[in-house]
Amino acid sequence: MKQVQKQVDFTDDRGTIMDIFVSRPFEHCVIVKSNKDSVRGNHYHKESDQCDFMVKGKMKVFSRKAGSDLIEETIVEENDWVEWEKGEIHEFIALEEVIFVTFVNGPRGGDNYENDTYRLKIPLHEQLEQGITDWTVQ
Repeated sequence: MKQVQKQVDFTDDRGTIMDIFVSRPFEHCVIVKSNKDSVRGNHYHKESDQCDFMVKGKMKVFSRKAGSDLIEETIVEENDWVEWEKGEIHEFIALEEVIFVTFVNGPRGGDNYENDTYRLKIPLHEQLEQGITDWTVQ
């Protein structure tokens, strides 16, 4: 997982402008709204690249790269940009009401959403709590 706090690019009396990305096309884009304490993700994509931009709120994020024993935990806040590698498991727990935008290249989108979404049987945060380090436990 790569996480970057985006900065305002332009400010005047009307407000601000912030580039989320430049010169990077995406095939799919969705807006996700989540209520406090809701859990999303707990899956990975074999063929799709996914990036997320946090518009509002704060969430706890868990991730595990393909083949790794390490589960990473971090907080994603407003204006954070997060990139996921193919095969990297990701899970989000909303710490408050959140709105984020997901950008995808690959088959994971629209009617094909489930075609490249591989779900976990045991959520990452529970694997971390239970000390499960075996990547093959899905």
